[in-house]
Amino acid sequence: MQAGNAIYETIADLPPVLPVFPLAGALLLPRTQLPLNIFEQRYIDMVDAALAGNRLIGMVQPSPDRHSDDPDNPALASVGCVGRLTSFQETGDGRYLITLQGITRFAVGRELEDYSRFRQIECDFSAFAHDLKCGQGEEEVDRTSLLRTLRDYLDANNLEADWQSVSEAETEVLVNALCMMCPYGPQEKQALLEARDLKTRAETLIAITEMDIARSQNDGGTTLQ
Repeated sequence: MQAGNAIYETIADLPPVLPVFPLAGALLLPRTQLPLNIFEQRYIDMVDAALAGNRLIGMVQPSPDRHSDDPDNPALASVGCVGRLTSFQETGDGRYLITLQGITRFAVGRELEDYSRFRQIECDFSAFAHDLKCGQGEEEVDRTSLLRTLRDYLDANNLEADWQSVSEAETEVLVNALCMMCPYGPQEKQALLEARDLKTRAETLIAITEMDIARSQNDGGTTLQ
């Protein structure tokens, strides 16, 4: 796959160690884009290092199930997604506005012990090599059910959609974009990230959304957050 000016054909094109940005509720998926506002000094240092090197950053959520004695370095979820830094802007007040383009997921391995700059981990891409293949598994997705659930969600929340753009979107793009835009919490987003393939991700999104609609109808409009 291509991300920015770089092409990643196999997992051998990716480094064994990545800097990571732990951020609850942030979901990055292959071939999607995630804008970020970077203001903490060690993550400004991380962006500087990425720009000077391979431009790769791993996005990982803090784990809600694993305890850490260091509040500044929370335990990490078991799966993250590496993105290439494809857009960069200095704000003039010490912040960076960047965009990451998702490449592939990875299993979180051992963390390097040096916290002097920013967090870095060993990563294993082997279980997610299929992420590098554009459109992998699209034919197995129940697109009709996905669109029906999307319509039900929009109707339940009095929202509109550009249905022409939706109908023209490739299935992989549609599934991943809907996952990125969904208003659900960190646990739901981690489940979407960890889904083994595109079909499972779509099914997971449908199930979460159907539960949200049912809950909204039962309690007068509250959605998952």
